[in-house]
Amino acid sequence: MNFLEGEVIPMFKPYGWTSFQIVSKVRYLLSKHHNVKRFKVGHAGTLDPLATGVLLLCTGKATKRIEELQNHTKEYVADIMLGATTASFDMEHPVNATYPYEHITEEMLCEVLKKFTGEVLQRPPLFSACKVEGERAYKLARSGSDMQLAPKPVRIEEIELLAFEPPKITIRVVCGKGTYIRSLARDIGEELQSGAYLTRLERTRIGDTRIENCINPDEFKTWLEKQNL
Repeated sequence: MNFLEGEVIPMFKPYGWTSFQIVSKVRYLLSKHHNVKRFKVGHAGTLDPLATGVLLLCTGKATKRIEELQNHTKEYVADIMLGATTASFDMEHPVNATYPYEHITEEMLCEVLKKFTGEVLQRPPLFSACKVEGERAYKLARSGSDMQLAPKPVRIEEIELLAFEPPKITIRVVCGKGTYIRSLARDIGEELQSGAYLTRLERTRIGDTRIENCINPDEFKTWLEKQNL
């Protein structure tokens, strides 16, 4: 492997880590291993700190592939809590409202999920890295703004109900670039005439790269030492 020339490294992002922390650790270890001061490393698609799963890192000239890799289809498994909402659509913020959910049946849920497949308009969370007039949306949110971001077209290829244990459901989602699973959770809750927010998210695949083939950051140093460079 030639990391200086360019490689794509499939990493597993643990819960609580930021995507940048993974990049920073890998850059440090690669720089130390190759005895160079600056080592070019980037990632192809941010995962929120509360999410886990596949994070593709690119080194050297392979960083030119970042946009291509970001356009690959992604697969997620998500746990969603019905009957409540939060400001960030996930567990980063506390519950701000509760709603009845006892009327929701598995049949009703399956019918609602069908409405979100295909090309759909989705409103990103205000607590996100989307830019609004050059400013990150989450900065506006933290300053007290309650503005609504404009809906954007996204592609959702598949939604499969994996478990229905009210008030919690588990779904598998196959989607394109720019899809927010947090927003999908919120929209599902609204369509069910209730509320919903994301409680767990794992990215299980990007393109052909699956989670079982990823390297844990705590094991990267050992993995690196075994490579034929």
